[in-house]
Amino acid sequence: MNPADEILDIVDEHDRVVAQVPRGEAYARGLRHRAVFVEVRDAAGRLFVHRRTATKLVFPSLYDLFVGGVVGAGESYDEAALREAEEELGVTGLPRPAHLFTFLYDDGAGKSWWSAVYEVRCELPVRPQAEEVQWHGFLSDDEVGRRLGEWDWVPDGLAAYERLRAFRAGR
Repeated sequence: MNPADEILDIVDEHDRVVAQVPRGEAYARGLRHRAVFVEVRDAAGRLFVHRRTATKLVFPSLYDLFVGGVVGAGESYDEAALREAEEELGVTGLPRPAHLFTFLYDDGAGKSWWSAVYEVRCELPVRPQAEEVQWHGFLSDDEVGRRLGEWDWVPDGLAAYERLRAFRAGR
């Protein structure tokens, strides 16, 4: 199926479903929907980082600190987190990601989605989807810190990353 044809729940400012439309229409009209962000770490505690392919509908060719994506119509955040993580990592049998918090991402220019942030440890060999992931690696926190100022990152992922850092710091 063409990703633009996937049906999404459209939600209001309180994350209540108000409509269902194809993803392409939701993006074109700037309709608020739902998304999941899953922080993936390997057995050594390194963070999975990847570069999105140039064919992605949103934020093509940018680097991302999370795997994830949109929540399908009628799908729960928890279901979407596991599905998206397994799809993007190319694994099966991943532990269920743990939900940490949810926030409203809004760039003020038509990109707005309720964003549920999760974490999971992946000790399985990853085989990321070629149609989703152009490059990937597991990076130490120090390496991620160095790359934050050098690489072009997806803005919603940066927002989620900053909120996650604050969450872990108790702010």
